[in-house]
Amino acid sequence: MTDILFRDATRADVPEIVRMLADDALGGQRERYEDPLPQAYYDAFAALTAQAGNRIVLAELAGRVVGCAQLLFLPGLSLMGMKRAQIEGVRVDSSTRGHGIGEKLVRHCIALAKQEGCGVMQLTTDKSRADAHRFYERLGFVGSHLGMKLKL
Repeated sequence: MTDILFRDATRADVPEIVRMLADDALGGQRERYEDPLPQAYYDAFAALTAQAGNRIVLAELAGRVVGCAQLLFLPGLSLMGMKRAQIEGVRVDSSTRGHGIGEKLVRHCIALAKQEGCGVMQLTTDKSRADAHRFYERLGFVGSHLGMKLKL
């Protein structure tokens, strides 16, 4: 698993990204991975890639997409204008989990955030994802804040 390449996603990658997003207990309830893929996914991809500082980073192994993460760079006024990085939707293909791909992907995103001048990387993870909590803690993330959401 040492020959992992990282690149930004293109529109052609959207089905593979959605497949990985849908490939777990929570994602299977939230996503619609079907053929044809709902247009909403393509519209969302176009909107996020049109926004400065918003991208989906892919991990590839032997030409196959095996991981993804949405990475956002967020300017702010607090903390003397510190820029933040936010990572969302981190997934690894179920057939390749347990081989360090997720760690390499997140570490790559951390390096991109440092290059961008970010002072912190933040994320949210569902309370039910105990394995994900351990994964992020092992990478140095700290549960420092309480996240809240309001469905609209």
